[in-house]
Amino acid sequence: MLIIPAIDLKDGQCVRLKQGLMEQATVFSDSPAEQARHWLAQGARRLHLVDLNGAFAGKPKNAAAIKAILAEVGDDIPVQLGGGIRDLDTIEACLDGGLSYVIIGTAAVKNPGFLHDACVAFPGHIIVGLDAKDGKVATDGWSKLTGHDVVDLAKKYEDYGVESIIYTDIGRDGMLTGLNIDATVRLAQALTIPVIASGGLTNLDDIRALCAVEGEGVVGTIAGRAVYDGSLDFKAAQELADQLGA
Repeated sequence: MLIIPAIDLKDGQCVRLKQGLMEQATVFSDSPAEQARHWLAQGARRLHLVDLNGAFAGKPKNAAAIKAILAEVGDDIPVQLGGGIRDLDTIEACLDGGLSYVIIGTAAVKNPGFLHDACVAFPGHIIVGLDAKDGKVATDGWSKLTGHDVVDLAKKYEDYGVESIIYTDIGRDGMLTGLNIDATVRLAQALTIPVIASGGLTNLDDIRALCAVEGEGVVGTIAGRAVYDGSLDFKAAQELADQLGA
């Protein structure tokens, strides 16, 4: 079970949002590269980057911070990026720049042809981020709720050849109310590709609950606000996950 620290980038800083609201940003570090070094030292085996400005602008906006993070971690661990990835040229530039995976969210829902092309052009490097509330997928920085069922869409993307799905319960993200384990497991059971849980990770009880369902295809979780405000010790969480998964 991978515990994957999130580095959310806004105006070159490392921040956290509550329920995706840009005006609800808390700045945790002025140096994202330094933050990346910290997580690496704590035993992180993957990093999750989100270009928040990019997500709203429709194209990456924190290139300098991303480049600095990649220079900091080198080839030590894979790094994945989401936010504003809308075309194949952007994906190619991301992967050439040292990212291991790109995460496609809104564009996957609005332009499935693009997602299909991306999976064909860059096999093994495309992750889809599905953000949902009450089983329905949301887009555009969570501002628009669609009528799409999350399981149905995920199955379609699996057929396209996506590497994995990051499933976020947007009602819980940044609220420290616990992961939606049941919904995550339902999704994982419907797929053969891995599912990464996101939204609401709070404490070691969440880690225990996740490890209990690892066999269903839930391979990791994104750690955000909890590991920044200290309610969850990242190193202890990953060590517990390793112990339970052994």
